[in-house]
Amino acid sequence: MSKNPHKPEQIIAKLREVEVELAKGTPVAQVVKMIVVTEQTYYRWRKEYGGLKVEQRPSGSRRWSRRTRG
Repeated sequence: MSKNPHKPEQIIAKLREVEVELAKGTPVAQVVKMIVVTEQTYYRWRKEYGGLKVEQRPSGSRRWSRRTRG
């Protein structure tokens, strides 16, 4: 399994950046290139972190627990 270089705080910030660009009418394919991730990663992040603020990040999920252990 590959190591995820993005911390949850960074993911949430990137998702906010994507929301802004999409609101301007920029296509998804172009926006994900701007934040240097694949479309698949973007949709996975959106599913897991979409609509959250940093203080609201998921606490009970297994994926979250693995990420915070370091």
